[in-house]
Amino acid sequence: MTTAGERPAPPIRVVVADDQALVRAGLAGIVAAADGFTVVGEAADGAQAVRLARTEHPDVVLMDIRMPGTDGLAATRRITAESGVRILVLTTFDLDEYIYGALRAGASGFLLKSTPPEELLTAIRVVAAGEALLAPSVTRRLIRAFAAASTGPAEPSADRDGERQRVLQAVTGRELEVLTLIGRGLTNTEIAERLCVSTGTVKTHVGHLLAKLAARDRVHLVITAYRAALVA
Repeated sequence: MTTAGERPAPPIRVVVADDQALVRAGLAGIVAAADGFTVVGEAADGAQAVRLARTEHPDVVLMDIRMPGTDGLAATRRITAESGVRILVLTTFDLDEYIYGALRAGASGFLLKSTPPEELLTAIRVVAAGEALLAPSVTRRLIRAFAAASTGPAEPSADRDGERQRVLQAVTGRELEVLTLIGRGLTNTEIAERLCVSTGTVKTHVGHLLAKLAARDRVHLVITAYRAALVA
């Protein structure tokens, strides 16, 4: 909502990448019909998504993973390496190397393709605002699986101890509490309620954690919490 004399916020610019024409059209239609959004391109594969990211400068790319030619994983890696464009991965909940790879490549969110339209639009807003988002039904299982795949049973425990020490030396006691709760999948609002502070205070702590731990976004804070054994 804007007051007299204020300019309305520019629409969130979105590229939709999916190799299935009907799915792509449906997603584009949902986004284009909503106030505050505009679809600046549609891509049938990862290569097209990369080109559109370069030419259209979207705020968010809705990225399917399994596409012919250049898949969503490779496209995510290239786009995040070249620009600040945010990637919101649409998945059918296949916990495989593609999802883990997308995390490493810098994806900012994961959402199920069965997500209701209003939740999809909310997710785009969250990611466009610079935050990370994981579908609630995916968060704990996805990150736990990623953490297990990243460390592996054969990896020396000293590596995890080293990560824990790095975190403990970098953050304050309160920031450690916030990081632990992030690792458990809590939202900023839930963390604020748990710690009896304002959501603004939580956002400040999250910002400090991102800077101190050199994390790209909230997704990678969750990964850090698991690697540092702050959560099981």
